[in-house]
Amino acid sequence: MKKYFDYLDALRESGVTNMYGAVPYLQQEFPELSYDHAQAVYILREWMAHRQKGGDA
Repeated sequence: MKKYFDYLDALRESGVTNMYGAVPYLQQEFPELSYDHAQAVYILREWMAHRQKGGDA
């Protein structure tokens, strides 16, 4: 999950998108997620929960 969390942290810092809209960015960046929307959503939710708890990636 670290590679995904690192990417999501960088995406958040870039300000390119609201993080609720991050799933398509994950799918574009990681080929293994390109056809697995549910997995991309899961990863984003896990990242959000991790951030909410005050954790770093």
